[in-house]
Amino acid sequence: MCAKGGKENKKSPSHARKSIKRRKSRSHSRTEKRIISASRSKEQQKDKQKPTRRPITGWRLWLFRFVALTVIPALLFLLLELGLRIVGYGFPSTSTIKCEVNGKEFYCDNVKFGWRFFPRNLARESDPFIFPAEKSQGTYRIFVLGASAAQGAPDAAFCFGRLLRVMLQDAYPAAEFEVIVATMTAINSHVVLEIAKDNIRHQADMFVVYMGNNEVVGPYGPGTVFSRFSSSLSLIRAGIALKATRLGQLLTNLFDVASTGTNKPVSWRGLEMFLEKQVKANDSRLEKIYQHFGRNLEDITRIAHKGGAKTILCTVGSNLKDCPPFASLHRQDLTNTERKKWENIYQQGVAYESDGKYGEAIARYLATAEIDDCYADLQFRMGRCYWAMGEYERARDGYIKARELDTLRFRADSRINEIIRAVASDKAADDVYVVDAVKAFEKNSPHQVTGKELFYEHVHLNFRGNYLLAKTIFEQVEKLLPEVVKIQKAGKRSFITEEECARRLVYSDWSRYRIADNVLNSSIKHAPFTNQLYHKEHVKEMEKQLQALEANMTAEVLRKVVSKYIRAIENDREDWWLRWRYVELLLVGLKDYQSAVKQCRWVVDNLPFFHVGHAKLAMVLCELGRTDEGIAYYLKALQISPTSDTHYNLGLLYQRQSRLDKAVEHYFKALRLQPNHIGANINLGTVLYQQDKLDKAVETYQKGLHFVPNSVDMHYNLAFLLEKQGLRDEAIKELRTALQIDPNSVEIQKVLKAMLERNRQSTKAPKRK
Repeated sequence: MCAKGGKENKKSPSHARKSIKRRKSRSHSRTEKRIISASRSKEQQKDKQKPTRRPITGWRLWLFRFVALTVIPALLFLLLELGLRIVGYGFPSTSTIKCEVNGKEFYCDNVKFGWRFFPRNLARESDPFIFPAEKSQGTYRIFVLGASAAQGAPDAAFCFGRLLRVMLQDAYPAAEFEVIVATMTAINSHVVLEIAKDNIRHQADMFVVYMGNNEVVGPYGPGTVFSRFSSSLSLIRAGIALKATRLGQLLTNLFDVASTGTNKPVSWRGLEMFLEKQVKANDSRLEKIYQHFGRNLEDITRIAHKGGAKTILCTVGSNLKDCPPFASLHRQDLTNTERKKWENIYQQGVAYESDGKYGEAIARYLATAEIDDCYADLQFRMGRCYWAMGEYERARDGYIKARELDTLRFRADSRINEIIRAVASDKAADDVYVVDAVKAFEKNSPHQVTGKELFYEHVHLNFRGNYLLAKTIFEQVEKLLPEVVKIQKAGKRSFITEEECARRLVYSDWSRYRIADNVLNSSIKHAPFTNQLYHKEHVKEMEKQLQALEANMTAEVLRKVVSKYIRAIENDREDWWLRWRYVELLLVGLKDYQSAVKQCRWVVDNLPFFHVGHAKLAMVLCELGRTDEGIAYYLKALQISPTSDTHYNLGLLYQRQSRLDKAVEHYFKALRLQPNHIGANINLGTVLYQQDKLDKAVETYQKGLHFVPNSVDMHYNLAFLLEKQGLRDEAIKELRTALQIDPNSVEIQKVLKAMLERNRQSTKAPKRK
């Protein structure tokens, strides 16, 4: 019991619990602090035990940077490249590819090799060649390298490489020679170097190099339309190497898509494409071209020597006397007053020259030259006048100056030939030799001035020119043959004549006629030849010659040519060129399609990657009414190389079979490859109209006329469709344009008159109220 009025000494239970909690809380807090402190102490001890991280410096830093900049991107590149190859993207980049014929392995030309250097729509191809993958013992293998002049244009069947083979076989009948003409139109030394790199792998014994005409206008030159000019050889080679990879091909394709709408040519138009690419003789970029040419030649000879092959470098000839300059430009600092004075005196000289007063003309031309002697046409006129006066040395000087000053530089100039001689000089120890073709041509030309006696036009050799070049090269080749071959030489027999070579290769009246027709109508009548001096006189002369050759193409003459082909094929069953030219005679000259099929089949069987052969066989089969077989061969040709003409021919066949959707598909593909293909444009518009796709048909003709504004048929068809759309005024405009192009067309006049009448009547009709 508590005493009355006394204080209570003990706390209540609730207060006791709170006190205990506070003590526990403080106790826990102190414990946590001790734990945290201990933990920090342990971490500090661990940190002290850990090694201190030092920044990467010195060689380690540079190694890291090297790996980051080279190894990692290289691995990424390899992975992307491998992936693209696995999915089948891209194309083989070597100049030769493996193929199989009758169970045996061969190497043949790669039709897509040119895609590395040209836009696909402009890409050039080698003429077909094929050789065994394993060279048989005792065979001497020669590769001919170069561009169209070495290729034998306008007819590669009679190039100097084939003539060289005939000469070697005739002199050494017991030996085996392979002369492989690995050439291509429009290429230059940058491309030839890549071909040499590839061909040295094929047990080459010798390279014969004849090139130099395209150094300015070929890929990477300042006068080209194929690619941008670069003064850096390293950059050029890096770009070429990149395009050999699938990733590089992908990037190129993406760039081409992004650059649509630029001024690149839409299709191959020969020399005409270069009209806006004039390069003066004093252009500073030419020095780089000469340096690149010399370096590429040096590397070709080095590659050959390293691979155990000999190299013959040939100087390059051109037509001086009968090929006026393609374009001329005045010196840049010529004032307007000087130009007017120059032109006045120049025209006086032209008048005297036209009257045959060559002395007076020369006097005026010399006075003109004192004002400006850089104009190429002036130098050529002086050379022509001196020639007429019998002053041949001065004439030669004038012709050479005209070539050097020609601003469309399609001919190798003197500097190019100097470089060829310099690269080959004193290099016998490295198996490098020179054949001075220029001197041989001059020696065999009137007054040592080259002209039409050896050339078709500017640089391409006629049969006599090719024979002379082959003979000159043969004389050097024979000195370099190994003893095991030399001992097989036939007895003391006279050198094979030009006539005998013509017989073996069947260079006949038919060949002369076909070549003359091709040169005149495919080259001389087109720009830039049309810009040359004395062009009309030249055309008249060639037309007269062509008419005489055509008049000689009687049935009897053609039968004789057939006999010549049959004999030549029996003597050389492996020569595909003989059969191919025989096919042309059978088709064009004799219309003997059945015999042509047999020869075509042999060609495609023995040249499996010759897409033109498959397309030709398809055409012949269609002529015989075997359309399904023809379509199969056209499709095979497309698998090898998709071309606009093959797509067009397939579209035509499908259109005739009323398979309009298939026809449209192939016409579209033809136009994607060649937007200015007139036939594809016209037929596509027609088919679309038949499918009641009037708007698309109109769009097709409008696009086509953008590329081919002078197509009478497209203007005419478009007028018809526009009237169907109720656009008669636009239709009348198209007909009037067509009539301006072809003012003698009675049909267009009749249709236009009727349409104008309909238009007049419709305007007079009373308006509906």
